[in-house]
Amino acid sequence: MTQDAATQDLLKTPLYDLHKEVGAKMVPFAGYEMPVQYPLGVKKEHIHTRDAAGLFDVSHMGQLRLHGEGAAAFLESLVPVDIIDLPAGNQRYAFFTNDEGGIMDDLMVANLGDHLFVVVNAACKEQDINHLQAHLPEGVELEVIDDRALLALQGPKAAEVLARIQPKVADMVFMDVQTLDIGGVICVVSRSGYTGEDGFEISVPNESAEALAKMLTHFEEVEWIGLGARDSLRLECGLCLYGHDLDTTTTPVEASLLWGIQKVRRIGGEREGGFPGADVILKQIESKDVSRKRVGLVGQTKAPVREGTELFDADDNKIGVVTSGTAGPTAGKPVSMGYIRADLNVIGEEVYALVRGKKLAMTIEKMPFVPQRYYRG
Repeated sequence: MTQDAATQDLLKTPLYDLHKEVGAKMVPFAGYEMPVQYPLGVKKEHIHTRDAAGLFDVSHMGQLRLHGEGAAAFLESLVPVDIIDLPAGNQRYAFFTNDEGGIMDDLMVANLGDHLFVVVNAACKEQDINHLQAHLPEGVELEVIDDRALLALQGPKAAEVLARIQPKVADMVFMDVQTLDIGGVICVVSRSGYTGEDGFEISVPNESAEALAKMLTHFEEVEWIGLGARDSLRLECGLCLYGHDLDTTTTPVEASLLWGIQKVRRIGGEREGGFPGADVILKQIESKDVSRKRVGLVGQTKAPVREGTELFDADDNKIGVVTSGTAGPTAGKPVSMGYIRADLNVIGEEVYALVRGKKLAMTIEKMPFVPQRYYRG
């Protein structure tokens, strides 16, 4: 197949033409043709998001609605997360698990009062939709949203910018979600994001997406940001990327995601277990017995240590692998995350990454590498 033919098979978001117009470099990603960077360049886009506000097109993500009185109980049966008690107007991080306790995908779940609004990863959305449909009980309806784009406005000036269009967003705090009029268009707005910064994700009708994007980028604080900077931003703030740092062979305990499993779903909780892989996951939580753990790693040289790099101890024993790595534009040093033998997970411990035949020293450090700055009021 020629490159042209392969490109023709890729899906395009409603903002594709606008990306081309503003000079984006487009690449294949999760079945879509997506902007990896703009003329500003990845490093400057990263720094601009940390300093001001960046606009991301994340319309490739899957958007779903679950309707019906039993929707929360149904979704809770597929995730080790408290969905039933999620208040209206709030959003929560969750993950689908399989029977072995592995993570099938991570997702965001919002309670919009009369339905649940769910955002899943682009590469997993077909699988997730099939998974939901296969377990769908009577009285619960799954609606796949295909007529809405998704924009993320991220950075310390995001709230100030969006409040000029809709002042009500200033009253929202981290993980709040509302249906709001943004520039004359009804949008679903959550105060959340994937950069570690304050910001918003905005679900907007396809036909209004370009006008909203132009309205936002018209403000001098806002620049378009591509997938390249999105990756380095989320990694500096210790956020996982599904398919890299999380997969079907990794449990939430190994992935250091225990904060995402509320007490009500754990042993002794009011709604203990009842999700796929509960026996494996709950046993791991109680015993703390896992063979590997996700850790943060900081390079002692200037060389970035990328995904797939093997990790060794001082005696040349292989002890793990890097799953994400970047130069760390804000951290000012190479940062990575990966999995190592659980017994070697000691903050300050030195490990060695095999890069082009050379062993580079890295130190195990706490994540996030750059402080998260979510707005909590």
